Amino acid sequence: MTAYVIARINVTDPDDYQTYASQTVALAEKAGGRFLVKGGAQTPVEGNVPDRHVLIEFPDRQTALDWYNSKEYQRILPIAMSSSERDIVIVDGM
Repeated sequence: MTAYVIARINVTDPDDYQTYASQTVALAEKAGGRFLVKGGAQTPVEGNVPDRHVLIEFPDRQTALDWYNSKEYQRILPIAMSSSERDIVIVDGM
């Protein structure tokens, strides 16, 4: 079953965050993921809206978890953690 990594992000250090973000697409693709949303214009309609949203599609939950826990992603994760505030979940598709 398809799974999605959904991230709600407030960037606190744009320069450092760019260092992280510039590497995520290649790492996700290598692991079988596909970015569907990466930032982009937003039209808030309800609730507290973060600076950016990210949506990555993976073939299944385990593949998404394997990507997140991979050595390659874990190597750049500290950059994201120090340059943004984030809520990230993995959600099964329908």
